[in-house]
Amino acid sequence: MNRRHFMGTALVAGVAARSLAAKKKQPNILWIVTDDQRPDSLACYNEAVSGSKLSPLGYVMSPHVDRLARQGTIFSQAYCNAPACAPSRASMHTGQYPFRNGVYGFEQNHQAADPCKKTIPQVMRSAGYTTAQFGKHGYYIFDWGPGLTWNTVDQYDVVVEKKNDLQKSGRTDFFPETKWSPEGSQRVERFYYPDGSTKEYFTSRGKNKELLPEDGANRDAIDAERDILRAYTRDQSGMIIGGESSQPTEKTLDGEIASAFIHYLENEAKPDEPLFTYLGFHFPHSPVLPSKEFRELFKTKEREIPYIIPEFDPTEVEKMPAQLKKLHAKMNFSNLRKEEKLQAIRDYYAFCAHGDSQIGRAVESFIKHNKKTGRDWIIVYVCGDHSWHLGEQGIEAKFGPWDQSTHNAMVAASSIKGLFPKGKHSENLVEFVDLAPTFYEAAGVDISSKDFQYLDGSSLWKSVKSGQREYIVGEMNHVVGPRAYMRSRDFAFSMKTRNKDGKPGDKWGEKPGAHIKWALECPRDDVQMCLYDLRTDPGERWNVADDPQYVKLANWFRNKLGTIVLGDRRAEINWSQENDFVVTDFALGADDKKLEIPISLIPEV
Repeated sequence: MNRRHFMGTALVAGVAARSLAAKKKQPNILWIVTDDQRPDSLACYNEAVSGSKLSPLGYVMSPHVDRLARQGTIFSQAYCNAPACAPSRASMHTGQYPFRNGVYGFEQNHQAADPCKKTIPQVMRSAGYTTAQFGKHGYYIFDWGPGLTWNTVDQYDVVVEKKNDLQKSGRTDFFPETKWSPEGSQRVERFYYPDGSTKEYFTSRGKNKELLPEDGANRDAIDAERDILRAYTRDQSGMIIGGESSQPTEKTLDGEIASAFIHYLENEAKPDEPLFTYLGFHFPHSPVLPSKEFRELFKTKEREIPYIIPEFDPTEVEKMPAQLKKLHAKMNFSNLRKEEKLQAIRDYYAFCAHGDSQIGRAVESFIKHNKKTGRDWIIVYVCGDHSWHLGEQGIEAKFGPWDQSTHNAMVAASSIKGLFPKGKHSENLVEFVDLAPTFYEAAGVDISSKDFQYLDGSSLWKSVKSGQREYIVGEMNHVVGPRAYMRSRDFAFSMKTRNKDGKPGDKWGEKPGAHIKWALECPRDDVQMCLYDLRTDPGERWNVADDPQYVKLANWFRNKLGTIVLGDRRAEINWSQENDFVVTDFALGADDKKLEIPISLIPEV
C-alpha cells in the first residue's frame, strides 16, 4: 500500500490525527474564502442540486471551481454561523459558534478573556506549520490593552498584501479613501487605470462642509463612463452594486491578491516546512465591478438567456417581525427599476466569474508548488463567508436569518487518495465551525484531547461519510440587533435573543449575562419569532409563526433554539475590559444536534 493510499484510508476511517502525525511530511493546506458569494454563482453547485449549470436566476460560469469540484467533494448544504463578515470569520477562525466565542458582530475583540481560544493560525503554528495570509482577513482580534486600536494583531506568521494595503498603494481598480484632518474626515472615491492615471471625486469634504459642484459632476462623469449602478433605495445609497472595472482582470484587487500569493509560492515559501495559507478574496463584495472581458461575456449570455428577478410581494414584509421589517427597509432592492435589478444580477454573477479566474490561477500555482516540493496537499474553498440576496425577501444584502443570507457551499479536494472522494456531492449539513477541526486533524492535532473540547464542529471528511447534525444554528448582533437562527431540512426559524440591541459593555447594552433568560420568559410577541415551512415555502416568503396551526411548533423552536444559544455555554464578553465575561450554563447539553420535533406539532401539508 503506497503512502497516499494509507493516509487517505486512515483519515476516512477517523484516525486522521494519529496517521498524519506519524508522517514526516504534513500536507500543505490552502484555505480560500470569498466575500458575499452565494452558492448558485457556481455552475458545479447548480448542477449538483438541480442537474442544470444555470442558477435559478440565469447564466453563471465557474470553470476553475468546477474543475476543483471534480477533483474532490462539493458540500452543497454548507451554512455560515453568522451572516456578516467579521462574526462569520471569527467563528471560522475559532471553531466556535458566535454565542460561544462572544463575537456577535463587528466589535473589536481580544484574547485576554478566559473564554477565548486559540485561532486556526495559532494552532497550526503550534503543529509545525508556517502560516500565511493574503488579501482580506475580515476579523478583528487584538492584543489586550486599554484603548484598543484598529490595528489588528497578525495571527499569521506571514501577512502578504492585505486588502487595504493593496488599495492604498493603488494596486486595485477602486478605492474609497477616508482622509482624516482636524476639520473632520473627508471621503474620496478613486478609480485606477492601466496607464497609471486616476480619476476621483469627493463624497464628503468634512464636517459641516458642503460638496462642491465639481464633485457631483466628476462622479456623474465616471458613473457614465463605467456604467455604475448605485443602491439608491437603501440606507447605503452610494454603494456600487454594478458597473465595469477600470482595470483588466489581473490588475484588479482580486488579481493582485492572486498574484501576491503566486509570487510568494514561487519565491518565498520554504519547501521543507508545511504551509497553511488563508487566501481571502474580495469578490463579489461591493463595489461590484467585473472586468470588461467578463462583463461583455455576460451581456452576450444575457441576450441568449435573460435573467430572472426573484419573486417578491410587498405583503411578505407585512408578515415579518419588526426586526426583519427594519432590515428590509435598510437594504431595500425592490424599489429599483426592472432594468437596474437585471443589471445588478448580471454584474454580480459576472464578478463571481471574474473571481473564479483568479481562484484558478491560485489553485494551479499551489498544486504546481506541491508537485515541486513533493508534498501532499489539501484545498478547501469556502464559497462566501456568508451568502447574498439578489432580490429575495426584497433586499440586496446579507445580515438576515434567511437561506440567501446563510446558505453557502464548500469544495474540498486533496492529493491524498480517498480523503475527499472525486466528483462526490455531499448533501449532509455542514457548518463553518467544521473548518477548524478539519485543518487541525490534517495537521496531526489530536482534537479528542480536553484542550479541544470547546470545538463546535467536526471534520469535513467525517461529514462525507455521514450526517453529523440535524440542524444548523447561528446568531448575529448587528444592523438590526440580536437574532439567532436554526434551520433543518423542513423548517427555518429565527428569534430575537436579547432585549437590548447593544453588545455587552457598550453604552446601549447590558452587563454580560444580564437577564439572560429574557427570550425564553418574555411575552411571546416580544421575541419576534419567524418560522417558515420549507416543505411548502422553500423561498421563505411567508412567516407562519403566528398562524394558528403553527403556533405550538414555533413555541417549540423558541425553546429549542433559546436553550441552545442562551444556556449551553453562551459567552458574553465586555471587550472593553481585560477579563469581564459571563458564561451561562443553565441548559448544558441542549445543543445535541438532534431535532426530534414531536409529530403532533407538525402540521400536515
